[in-house]
Amino acid sequence: MNGHAGLIALAGREVRRVLKLWTQTIAAPVMASFLFILVFGLSLGGQIKRVDGVSYEAFIVPGLITMAMIQAAYSNNSSSVYQARLDRYIHDILAAPMRPWEVNLGLAVGGAVRALAIGAALLVLAVLVTPTTVAEPFILLIAVVLALILFCSLGTVVGVYARTFDFQSFISNIVILPLTFLGGVFYSVDLLPSPWEQISHLNPIFYLVNAVRYGFLGTSDVSVPLSLGVTAALAAGAACWSLWLFSTGHRLKA
Repeated sequence: MNGHAGLIALAGREVRRVLKLWTQTIAAPVMASFLFILVFGLSLGGQIKRVDGVSYEAFIVPGLITMAMIQAAYSNNSSSVYQARLDRYIHDILAAPMRPWEVNLGLAVGGAVRALAIGAALLVLAVLVTPTTVAEPFILLIAVVLALILFCSLGTVVGVYARTFDFQSFISNIVILPLTFLGGVFYSVDLLPSPWEQISHLNPIFYLVNAVRYGFLGTSDVSVPLSLGVTAALAAGAACWSLWLFSTGHRLKA
C-alpha cells in the first residue's frame, strides 16, 4: 500500500458512515441545540438583558455549540471503535500496513467531520436569530482544534475499553454532559457565590467553554492562555493515550 492510502481509505469510510446517517448524526443534534438557543436565549433574553457586556442570547451560543460539537466527536468515535471491536473489523484495520498514528487519525476523522458539520450548521442558524459574531477567529480556531483532538481521542479510548454499549452512554450522560452544563454554558461563573465559583474552576470543560466563548465574543471568565493551556494539556494526554492503545494493541488484539 503506497503512501497514506490506508489512512485515506479508513478516514473515507468513517466520513461515509457519518454522512450516510446524516439525519441522526448531524440534523438531530443541530435541531436539539438550536431549540436550546430559541427556548433559553430568546425567552430568558428578555429577563437577563446582558452578561459580561453581551446580550444573553449571544452569550449562550458559544457554549451550546461547544456542547454539541464535543458530544458529537466523543459519541461518534466511541461508537465507531466499539462497533469495530464488536464486529472484529478492528482486526482487519490492525493487520493493514498502517502506522499506529494513521489508524488513530483515520478513526478520528469521522468524529471531527461530524462535529464540524454540527458546529457550522449551528453557527449559521444562530446568526439568523441572535447577534452572534466571531471576534477572535484565530483563538476560536485553536480552541476548536483542541476540542476535537480531546474528545475524538477520548471517544476512541472509551470505545477501546467499553465492554458494553451502555458504558459509552454512561460516560456521555453522567460525565461529559453535566460537566458541560456546569462549565458556564448558560451563565457566567463570576455570578456564582463562593465556594461555587471556585469549584467551577476545577471543571476542565469550563476552560474549553471559555476559550470558545472568547473566540466568538471576545469575553471570558478566565484568562485565555490558561483556558487554552488546560485544554491543550488534556488534549495531549488523551491523544497520547489513544495512540498508545493502537501502538501496543492493548485490549484490541484479544
